[in-house]
Amino acid sequence: MDIAFYIAFIPAVLSAYLIGAIPTGYIMARIFKGVDIRQFGSSNMGATNVYRVVGKLPGFVTLVLDALKGVLVVAVIAVYTYSFVDTLDYNFYRSLLGLIAICGHIWPVFLGFKGGKGVATTIGVLSIIAPIPLILSLLIWLIIFLLTSYVSLASIIFGIFLPIFSAVLNESIYITIFTVTICIINTYKHDSNIKRLLKGEENKTILGKKGAK
Repeated sequence: MDIAFYIAFIPAVLSAYLIGAIPTGYIMARIFKGVDIRQFGSSNMGATNVYRVVGKLPGFVTLVLDALKGVLVVAVIAVYTYSFVDTLDYNFYRSLLGLIAICGHIWPVFLGFKGGKGVATTIGVLSIIAPIPLILSLLIWLIIFLLTSYVSLASIIFGIFLPIFSAVLNESIYITIFTVTICIINTYKHDSNIKRLLKGEENKTILGKKGAK
């Protein structure tokens, strides 16, 4: 590996993390309502909490922008720097940068390393590197959500099905490892939701309404 490799690889990794770390939900809550989203609702900066606390439009914008962070990293940064790091497997490189972006979202340097759960950014990454497993897992998400109105439960099951569909559809080993890693992180980040679900205390999200059950 020559110096060109490191000149491209290190900035790509840093860029992936910093893009992922942009606190979209925090910014939207400040812009639309002048509040610190971390002090309301579930204290999470994800689109669901922004939707509940601030409103439908900022919640939707948060979802889209968080997903676009993942798209930008794997569809732009990874593509335009790969020619300098082509000693690495392409799927490995994209998966690595995508994972770093997701970790940036979950543990953002800008807000004391306390961010969201990473689901939307995961969707953005997978829309580029593994669209079919993503679509099938999103269908599972939709079914669970429509049956229960629990975003958290749907998101947990979504994460579990990602590696299943990746393996069944014979995706690259690196993409399958990526989805297994995401499944583990996603389940860990939903730990408090799992506890509330088991106690029957988790908030439901009713479409068209701001607030919980």
